[in-house]
Amino acid sequence: MVREFKLPDVGEGVAEGELVSWLVEEGDTVSEDQPVAEVETDKALVEVPSPVDGTVRELHWEEGEMVPVGDLFVTYDVEGEESEAPSTAKPTTSEDEQASEPPGVDSPEEARAEADGEPAGDAGATGAETGEITPPEERVFAPPRVRRLAREEGIELSTLEGSGPGGRITAADVEAAAGGSDVSSGSAEAETAPEGTASDTGAESTVASDAGSPSGTQTTQSTTTPTQAESADRDRTLAAPATRKLAEEEGVDIDAVPTDEERDGEAFVTPEAVREYAEAQQRAQQADAEAVEAGQPVGAKGAEFAEGERERREPFKGVRKTIADAMVESKYSAPHVTHHDEVDVTELVEARERLKPRAEEQGISLTYMPFIMKAVTAALKEFPEMNAVIDEDNEEIVYRDYYNVGVATATDVGLMVPVLEDADRKGLLQLSSEMNELVTKARERSISPDELRGSTFTITNVGGIGGEYATPILNYPESGILAVGEIKRKPRVVSQNGEESIEPRSVMTLSLSFDHRLIDGAVGAQFTNELMEYLENPELLLLE
Repeated sequence: MVREFKLPDVGEGVAEGELVSWLVEEGDTVSEDQPVAEVETDKALVEVPSPVDGTVRELHWEEGEMVPVGDLFVTYDVEGEESEAPSTAKPTTSEDEQASEPPGVDSPEEARAEADGEPAGDAGATGAETGEITPPEERVFAPPRVRRLAREEGIELSTLEGSGPGGRITAADVEAAAGGSDVSSGSAEAETAPEGTASDTGAESTVASDAGSPSGTQTTQSTTTPTQAESADRDRTLAAPATRKLAEEEGVDIDAVPTDEERDGEAFVTPEAVREYAEAQQRAQQADAEAVEAGQPVGAKGAEFAEGERERREPFKGVRKTIADAMVESKYSAPHVTHHDEVDVTELVEARERLKPRAEEQGISLTYMPFIMKAVTAALKEFPEMNAVIDEDNEEIVYRDYYNVGVATATDVGLMVPVLEDADRKGLLQLSSEMNELVTKARERSISPDELRGSTFTITNVGGIGGEYATPILNYPESGILAVGEIKRKPRVVSQNGEESIEPRSVMTLSLSFDHRLIDGAVGAQFTNELMEYLENPELLLLE
């Protein structure tokens, strides 16, 4: 029997998505919930799972096409049932055709946009009925456009050495291989899952990716036997209580730990698997941190111009277009004003250096950002206008007694703002761990839409790329956004025991943009002064 599968709503309110790549081919046998395609919406890169066990009869779209939600996507032959003639390849939306749709068409729930796994890894593949599932010997780091380029050039990504941080493969690496070697187009080509990469910023390289991030998508090959990826995506995992406790201590999602072991037909995870997985996360985090500190780009945009080419055009769509629209709405809806200042963070630098080894013992990279978050939430409590929002439809000011901090993150498709909910209720280590995980998710394009919504205030960090001052645009409809600059050693006049002297001090710049409709300039300056007091005296954060 033929089953016609229409593209489901892969994100709340999404009307269409770009087909990035097929993970199966016509004739492949698939199991229910096995990812069959990668679709990019204006919010995230998501996997579309199969609704049935069966055989892929026809793929109705080409990679790179925009597919409307609700249009015919894949046609399956359901195993063990007689096949019937499918609908035409290109979908239509007339009422007659919808009425003639074969009964029993299964539609999955919203495709999962996130897969719990390690940083810069691949989500676990759903096993097929044939073949042994074995983990790959080595990860392949490359974003979707680089993978498409490699397929077009007939180059196997696993044979390349990436020039990006952490071994990431860039478009330049693929082009160099295509131009400098004779690669056989008939070689077996492994199509591995895309991995979003981005350069993130931070005061003294503060926002680096950390362990605990899930990956983007499944790894498959052109045969019917998928390859087991480095991270799993399970709804249920069996493990001993001691193993679960170990996973919690290591900051690892136990459903994401790869395993070949089973108990009563369910995946079973051992303590050794948890430790190995946590160590891999830490290695990936260290590679990214070193790359950011060295000033290397984490990802590359576009490709080199062809000989004689003076211009190149690319579609202005997807996440990039959504970001642009949000920026325009913010700039033209809320009159911005930016307040600049400098803060002496010498004691903060010393406190972080003392606490870093303790954090590393728990597998957490402690940056300056958690300190800044705690200081921001403390200041927001003193100045609730900064945490408020204007409801223009009802002509009301909405004051909020919750503090969800967004962290602006640069990715290879543009700016994303992962959100840490209830930041005021969390300690430094929890904030650091959650932030690093969300930042890595955003980079790898595996972050869910829910994790990008609901912020009440945003922090953007320009220090990692050497920036000092900025004029950040509000994450509308929020009323405030703080840009923190690079921490630099500067001469300062220091008063002690009635005497003044000039000393080298660690100084960080602050740029606070706010909605002038709601916040007066004096309130903006007072908020900044309150924030500076916490940053100058980090022991005050112990009271929060």
